[in-house]
Amino acid sequence: MSDHPKDEHGAGDKAENPDIAAAKSQYAEMGSDAAAEAAETGDAEEAFDAEREALLRLAKENEELKDRALRLAAEMENLRRRTARDVSDARNYAIANFARDMLSVSDNLRRALDAIPAEARQEGGAGFTALIEGVEMTERAMLSALERHGVKKIEPEGEKFDPNYHQAMFEVPNADVPANMVVQVVQTGYVIGERVLRPAMVGVSKGGPKQAAGSGEPEPGPINEQAEKDA
Repeated sequence: MSDHPKDEHGAGDKAENPDIAAAKSQYAEMGSDAAAEAAETGDAEEAFDAEREALLRLAKENEELKDRALRLAAEMENLRRRTARDVSDARNYAIANFARDMLSVSDNLRRALDAIPAEARQEGGAGFTALIEGVEMTERAMLSALERHGVKKIEPEGEKFDPNYHQAMFEVPNADVPANMVVQVVQTGYVIGERVLRPAMVGVSKGGPKQAAGSGEPEPGPINEQAEKDA
């Protein structure tokens, strides 16, 4: 066996240099900090993405709610207008049937007055004159009351025939008057509001100059013989 002492440097090789150990420890700490920072950065990005998605979702829901609110407001406005129109129509047209019946009474009063000869009016005594004036006053009062409730006369004489407001009873040949004009009123027509309560029964001109082509003037309808007899 060799009696040489063991190499003192061999034991030194096994012991780690303190500087190296410190460097390794510092590097390890740096790596740990970097990893922690990376983890925190990743968490922050995920949180940011989540918040952004939440904001986008809320913005979309807000737009949908706004659209629904606008639609609901429009529906409520339409409902309000329809209700107001229905109430107005109910108020304006509630007396339509009653007014139509009263017009028949007014027609009879007018027929009675028209049937009195001029000689009888002149030669009649004070009592007869007072009676005529009373009937005329009754007719005027009745028509005035109807007018206060929206009933108005249709006065078509001299106007173009309009089937929406006039009913042709007969035709009057007249080369001097343009065709399709109202030349005679057999029975007065009336409207209530914007509706026709009773069309005016009229005579329409025939044989005169025709309306220009493309004017769109309505032609009189067929003669209503039964209505003419009733009139």
